[in-house]
Amino acid sequence: MGRSPRKDLVAGLTVAIVALPLALGFGVASGAGAEAGLATAVVAGALAAFFGGSDLQVSGPTGAMTVVLVPIVHQYGTSGVLTVGLLSGVLLVAAALGGVGRFMAYVPAPVVEGFTVGIAGVIGLQQVPAALGVHASGAENVVVAARDAVAAFVRAPHLAALALAAGVAAVMLIGARLRPGIPFSLLAVVAATAATGAAGLDVATIGHLPAGLPAPSLGFLHLGEVPHLATAALAVAALAALESLMSATAADAMSVSERHDSDRELFGQGIANLLAPLFGGVAATGAIARTAVNVRSGAASRLAALVHAAVLAVVVFAAAPLVAGIPLAALAGVLIATAVRMVEVGSLRALARAGRGEAAILVLTAGATLAFDLVTAVIVGLLVAGALALRQVARSAALTRVPLHEGLPPADHHAEEQALLAEHIVAYRIDGPVLFAGAHRFLLELAETTDVKAVILRLSRVSAVDATGALVLGDAIAGLERRGILVLVSGAREDHLRTLDALGVLDALRAEHRVFAATPEAIGHARRHLAGVLPEPGGKGRPRSGRQPKNPAVRRRR
Repeated sequence: MGRSPRKDLVAGLTVAIVALPLALGFGVASGAGAEAGLATAVVAGALAAFFGGSDLQVSGPTGAMTVVLVPIVHQYGTSGVLTVGLLSGVLLVAAALGGVGRFMAYVPAPVVEGFTVGIAGVIGLQQVPAALGVHASGAENVVVAARDAVAAFVRAPHLAALALAAGVAAVMLIGARLRPGIPFSLLAVVAATAATGAAGLDVATIGHLPAGLPAPSLGFLHLGEVPHLATAALAVAALAALESLMSATAADAMSVSERHDSDRELFGQGIANLLAPLFGGVAATGAIARTAVNVRSGAASRLAALVHAAVLAVVVFAAAPLVAGIPLAALAGVLIATAVRMVEVGSLRALARAGRGEAAILVLTAGATLAFDLVTAVIVGLLVAGALALRQVARSAALTRVPLHEGLPPADHHAEEQALLAEHIVAYRIDGPVLFAGAHRFLLELAETTDVKAVILRLSRVSAVDATGALVLGDAIAGLERRGILVLVSGAREDHLRTLDALGVLDALRAEHRVFAATPEAIGHARRHLAGVLPEPGGKGRPRSGRQPKNPAVRRRR
């Protein structure tokens, strides 16, 4: 745990300096108060670092979680938020024990990017009332709330608050470009606080903060409210899992040899969310921005995240009076700048160039985040991504007419016989998946087959078959046979045969022994069939009698 203690101490102190204004800002933005943000950063930050599955992850209150918590505070109050945090902790521990962590890796990149853009928009819009120095209207939708705040500002402008918010945001954004290693967020907040006191500006501040953490208590828990909060707890747990594992994955990418344990990370986040509410903390997740600072500051183990929590604990116990004078407009500026920096323009451009489908998923996910909520946004993004992926997979399937003896060992029949067989037998090879999304194309293509006596369906290259695809294939076979065309099937895999047989698709063919393990056997059956119904080569069209040799090659040798 202490592979490089000095580097970890420096990294932990650096992260704490960056995290302090964010913890205060997200606590205020959530509606639970600045003290809740600090308690979350201290308690959840320490527990997630100790029990989690990443050596470099830094956890605490985040903007994404704030977006989910605000409506819960409005509806159920602070006790409801604490209850939701505790319930989400139970769900995360259960998810970790159930091995759910590995499935989070399957969330598509456009959904993640759209989700991030939407969160950034919500965080920025949430700060508009505080940045303009007006009271929030209480509207549930952030777009409506921001519009109401602008209208109130126009009626009664409050330039001091706007100047503080704009100044802090500008210092953070410009400073990050010029000297990314300097914690401009803290410097800007300190400068804004000093200017407010020196000039006697009439702006709202954080106000009194208790010195220290409260004694652990379950007094907030009302069992009668638990059923009403279950859905919100599920949303919080899902968001905590998604954001924490995204952050841990980002930490892996920025380090040389670090690889996180997804299920252990969920367990650590579960313990953190289970215990933080007992000390007044709200739900927490792994924080991508703070984790990135931790890695770039040279952290080598989870000691750095523990140091970050310890430094913030010192602030809670010793510097509460200083924190109380911070203007809310300054914290709004911190969060607005954070929201702007969350949007990776390069990633958005890359996804837009990747194709219209990816761009559509990103836009829909971001729009759903602004219009509805984060869980709805992720569900919308996943459904659209799944539909587009299924469409692409279905399009990859193909029905190809192939030469009768393609890929088969040389036969002993003569060229005349080959021509005769090719004239009356056609072979189709199906490549790719036979699924409900594209199987009807096979039916249409097969239905166009004309002027042949037999069709061989080569299924060795079929990658997957679902029930709908199997039934459509059965319809195609039945349609060909109604037109008097002999149908033979070859090369189907055992698992695909189980699906086809379960639905009775091949029952009629099996009854007449027309299902073959290999294509040469199917060709041989077709040759024997044609020997009884075709005229002799060069003959007058007379059908063959039962006593004549059935193999035309044998007759020619005679």
